[in-house]
Order: sequence, then C-alpha cells, then structure tokens
Amino acid sequence: MQRRVNPREAKRMMQRMGLNMNPVTDVEQVIIKTNSKQIIIEEPEVAMLEMQGQKIFQVTGGKITEKAAERKPSAVAEEDVRLVADQTGKNLEEARKALEECQGDLAKAILLLQSNG
Repeated sequence: MQRRVNPREAKRMMQRMGLNMNPVTDVEQVIIKTNSKQIIIEEPEVAMLEMQGQKIFQVTGGKITEKAAERKPSAVAEEDVRLVADQTGKNLEEARKALEECQGDLAKAILLLQSNG
C-alpha cells in the first residue's frame, strides 16, 4: 500500500533539508537551444528549486515543438581569408571554407589546409 505525501509535509521536509521550491509565474514559453535544434515549450509550468546556492528549474506540461537550429552565416573577415591563403598557397575560396570549418581560428585553418596538402 502506497502512502500519499501531504504537500505541506513535503514542503516542511524540503525546508529542513535546505531546499526551497517556488513556482515561476506567468511563463509563456521555454526555449532550449542545442547546436542542432530548438525545443520550444509553450505555456509550461515552471518551478525553481534552490539548493545550496544552486538553482534548478523544473519545466512540466505545455505544448512541445522542435525545429532545426538556424545556422548563422559565418562572418569570416576578408583579411583573415587573405592571410590564410597567403600562408598556405591556397586560393581564397579554400581559405574561406577552412576558416568557416575552424570557426574563424586562423591557426587551425592554416594547419588544416597544410595537412590536406
């Protein structure tokens, strides 16, 4: 037989353990972004749990939708492209692709192009 916990008892128990849980009101939307997608939760119930200086958010309910993350066009500086091309003897397009692949890291882009011959 399973005994149900009284919500008041649960709250007192949490306080004794140094836990504090409060609802976050008027939440319209929660968005979780990853490199590959966005998870959008419409009209969720959100609670914040505080424990030893840490905040933990609990998100429940709501309508969940997922969509692919939008890739922002890489803004590689032309001077960086020229520098990589000059250092490696490659053309500007190859240098630009290497910089985009290396997220703008000049040293990595040069090494990548040099290792590919």
